[in-house]
Amino acid sequence: MKGIAIAFPWRISTLMFFTGIALVWLSCKKDDPPEDGEQDLTHIPYAPQAYTIVKPAHFPQIQIPADNPMTVEGVQLGRRLFYDPILSADSTQSCSSCHLPQGSFTDNLAVSTGIDGIAGRRSAMSLQNVAYATNRLFWDGRSPTLEDQALLPVEDPIEMHNTWPNVIEKLKKHPDYPARFRKAFGINTTKGITRELAAKAIAQFERTLVSSGKSKFDRYLQGELDALDDEELDGKLLFFDEGQVVGLPDAQCFHCHGGLTLTGNQYFNNGLDSVGTLDEFVDKGLGEVTGNPFDNGKFRAPTLRNIALTAPYMHDGRFQTLEEVIEHYSSHGKPAPNRDPLIPTVGFPIPGTNPVKYSGLTTYQKQALLKFLHTLTDTDFVNNPDIQNPF
Repeated sequence: MKGIAIAFPWRISTLMFFTGIALVWLSCKKDDPPEDGEQDLTHIPYAPQAYTIVKPAHFPQIQIPADNPMTVEGVQLGRRLFYDPILSADSTQSCSSCHLPQGSFTDNLAVSTGIDGIAGRRSAMSLQNVAYATNRLFWDGRSPTLEDQALLPVEDPIEMHNTWPNVIEKLKKHPDYPARFRKAFGINTTKGITRELAAKAIAQFERTLVSSGKSKFDRYLQGELDALDDEELDGKLLFFDEGQVVGLPDAQCFHCHGGLTLTGNQYFNNGLDSVGTLDEFVDKGLGEVTGNPFDNGKFRAPTLRNIALTAPYMHDGRFQTLEEVIEHYSSHGKPAPNRDPLIPTVGFPIPGTNPVKYSGLTTYQKQALLKFLHTLTDTDFVNNPDIQNPF
């Protein structure tokens, strides 16, 4: 009849035959070995456990990016990657080569040297409390996130001098890492191992590098008022501009090193170099990243927690001791068009000066400030077994 399709028996048989072939092919396909020689990982359980960062009760909450939640498996993978020299081209240097626990995750060098024996131009910054970094990373602010920061040293020609494709191939062939990537991120084959996942794992580990809250200063903040002696307390008053009632001047410290992490998350020209114009800075710092000449010679203010363990000081390690650092600020640094306006105001105003000049600090005030900085030492943090080399 017109308009009615009739299914002849041979058509039904043919349809059933090809349908059967397709079903057999599909059922076999999932068991076929992965293409391109990639290793199948689906036999390894994927059941990540949420990781809660241990932090002092008086510290603020840590913001975790939605696309990189903290897991036990991710942190442990990141910890291994951080300490493993497999990331460098010749497998001789790891992230930890420049960020050692006993130096509060610095290497205590003025500048670090890469795998080719070439010295860099800046000191390795402390990673303590880096989870609280909110305004870009590195001395010059070139990385917006911890995940981005973790990508850069691998391909830096002065540091690890490698390529991520080369690193990924080594990780794929490693006897342990494929399973760890599976457990941390749920990848099905070694093809899923990527630089982005490696960086996420390293960032997860770095977010665990949080102060213990057991330094003398922290004990004072938590109500143990006799944790600081009189001289240390005077240093605290100088640091935080709280000493006017007892006749102490402002040392202008907390403006750049503020908050509980004593970092501030900002960039400053702190008067290290005398220049006549903004183009004269040998190292332009933040200006290299922003392209703004007024940012030339500005660098990120580092954390002062565990500062006594991180010598030498400044972005280029020019000062060997904290005494030198304090003397630099007490003498108001060196002139530059964009020197921070607070640098010349350390001390008391000198009567009769126009424009107003400031006295700097007395010998006692320098010593009190030094003693306060030592109350920031946190040996429980640097000795925490959970952040040491796992190998």
